[in-house]
Amino acid sequence: MIRLYHFPLSPFCRKVRLTLAEKRLEVELIEERYWEPSPDFLRRNPAGKVPVLRIENKVLSESQAICEYLEEAFPSPALMPRDIDMRFEVRRLCAWFDDKFHAEVTSKLLYERVNKKIMAQGYPDSKAVKSGAGRIKYHLDYLGWLLDQRRWLAGDVMTLADLTAAAHISCLDYISDVDWNRNATVKDWYAKIKSRPCFRTLLADQVPGFPPPAHYADLDF
Repeated sequence: MIRLYHFPLSPFCRKVRLTLAEKRLEVELIEERYWEPSPDFLRRNPAGKVPVLRIENKVLSESQAICEYLEEAFPSPALMPRDIDMRFEVRRLCAWFDDKFHAEVTSKLLYERVNKKIMAQGYPDSKAVKSGAGRIKYHLDYLGWLLDQRRWLAGDVMTLADLTAAAHISCLDYISDVDWNRNATVKDWYAKIKSRPCFRTLLADQVPGFPPPAHYADLDF
């Protein structure tokens, strides 16, 4: 049995969920209130963060490390290219979204609008929200620029880079913070990923107090 300790609107957890689903691995999802860590959870991951994956008596943490472990343990279907330069590009883009996009956009929009309320940490910081709303435009334009040159973000095939980007963007789409009219190419790319079987459980997510918009689960949005 594979168990994933997760939070539904964590882009890092969604990245691992998408990877597991693409690998067609059955997983038990256990929602974890990581901001109120229990002793058991801290034993699994002393960093007190999700995701945490339990597989074959191993306990794994950190989303990128988990995904690369799954890629090596279950190499088919492949989510990392064989070519060394393309593997570098996949890792570069994963870092772009997990670090830069997360710091400039996800943390400013999702965490301010949703996480603060759930964690009882006060009201959204309007300056942070305004900053995130401005910076997402730059990132959508960068995605569009990449996709004007490639079929997928890192090249001609879908990779972990696409799943990482989609994990972050899906969280923001859940709270209607993505302007799909800004770039038709980006919208088409997201529609392709959103239509994949791996996305089904994400589209079924419901966070109490935060219902998703009607277009969130619509494959023809």
